[in-house]
Amino acid sequence: MPSTLNRLRKRRLSIRLSHVLLTMTTTHQPATDLGHLLHKHPDRAQSFTTSSGVAHVFYPKATNEECTIALLLEVDPIALVRGPGSTLTQYVNDRPYAAGSLLTVALGSVFRTAMNGRSDSYPELARTPIPLVVRVPALPHRLADRLFTPLGWDVAITGHGDSRYGDVTLTGTVKLSDALKHLYVLLPVLDGGKHYWVAADEVDKLLKAGDGWLASHPDKELITTRYLARKRPLITSALERLADVDEVEPEELDNALAEPKISLAVQRKEAVIKALKEVRAKRVLDLGCGGGALLRALVGEPEFTEIHGVDVSAKALQEAARKLHLDRMGERQRERITLRQSALTYADPELAGYDAAVLMEVVEHVDPSRLPALEHSVFTVARPATVLVTTPNVEYNALFDMLPEGQMRHSDHRFEWTRQEFREWADGVAERRGYTVRYVPIGPEDAERGAPTQMAVFGLGEVN
Repeated sequence: MPSTLNRLRKRRLSIRLSHVLLTMTTTHQPATDLGHLLHKHPDRAQSFTTSSGVAHVFYPKATNEECTIALLLEVDPIALVRGPGSTLTQYVNDRPYAAGSLLTVALGSVFRTAMNGRSDSYPELARTPIPLVVRVPALPHRLADRLFTPLGWDVAITGHGDSRYGDVTLTGTVKLSDALKHLYVLLPVLDGGKHYWVAADEVDKLLKAGDGWLASHPDKELITTRYLARKRPLITSALERLADVDEVEPEELDNALAEPKISLAVQRKEAVIKALKEVRAKRVLDLGCGGGALLRALVGEPEFTEIHGVDVSAKALQEAARKLHLDRMGERQRERITLRQSALTYADPELAGYDAAVLMEVVEHVDPSRLPALEHSVFTVARPATVLVTTPNVEYNALFDMLPEGQMRHSDHRFEWTRQEFREWADGVAERRGYTVRYVPIGPEDAERGAPTQMAVFGLGEVN
């Protein structure tokens, strides 16, 4: 330690307390209800000892019309180096103490009950979105808009000259517990590092704080990668568990394993939408829609005037409705969308008469013995003019470095077909049901193994 201190003296650095600030304001009335939700009384200033220093909580303003709480963290470099394996130079350097994992630890410590959504005195309010303005005066801001906007926040940034740090203000109507979880995860993600060793328990922390929003975030891979300090085994574990929680197609695993420049999930949706536009489909069925990954893309295309999502899982349909923000959607937009609970292996005459149907990464989740029933319900009873079916190409699995040999891409897959097996099934369906069929590879093609995803385009009559 003496040699370290000598080096610091030569650099003319002093060991002193540094401060990190975050404020949160609401105009929900009475605004002082914020104190009940945060379990911190507006008339009292309180201090809490954390592993990185002392966190002070106080209210600069507390009226019925507007209430602001401030969290001021005094970062103590000496406290930071008391853990095993630490060195003073890890924390006493030229880097400013901007908002990051130090503030995240304080948030989790001081507002743990509020972050969990608990309020014995105001349980209904704890479950209700309220107007909030969060300000972080010193935050690495390059990704702030990209990461917070999909969560319902308006992001305003005032730069500090050429610095990577800026004064960031988030404005939105959000449940308080959700707002705290967003900050808990995204502050260290924006900072790009953590002040402590990232171990396996960080996956549990991420999934707990990300419950209800991370699985549906368009940048969940980026968030997971940066939060877990780019440690590949932890990232893969987190994304696998997110896929299970969200009941999504296995494309998330494809993305985590292969890391294409444009994700396979995006390429798959783009290929489906391109094929739908080529046949000029207006009324579209998304069969086996799950949590709404394709539905959200279809809604963004105005030429699809009627979009019908179908899934056997009521939970998946509820999640799709949440992700589509149906409760906040305008009336005209809302009229385009229907969600229906129905099993694809049972004939449902209500699904007849559509221009096109999509089964995106669905057939491999069906027991092989039930495929004839699915064939009958889709190609005979519903009988749309166009049917698109995508499924994994099992031959490509060997190119995924982190997928064990012989293991399928998702634990719920009943099978995965080779290109020849898929063609034999699709050719048979087309012959039996009076369709023609053509095949489209999706994703980067390997000369021997083909593309990671294969798509069959069925058409009544001539297929272009």
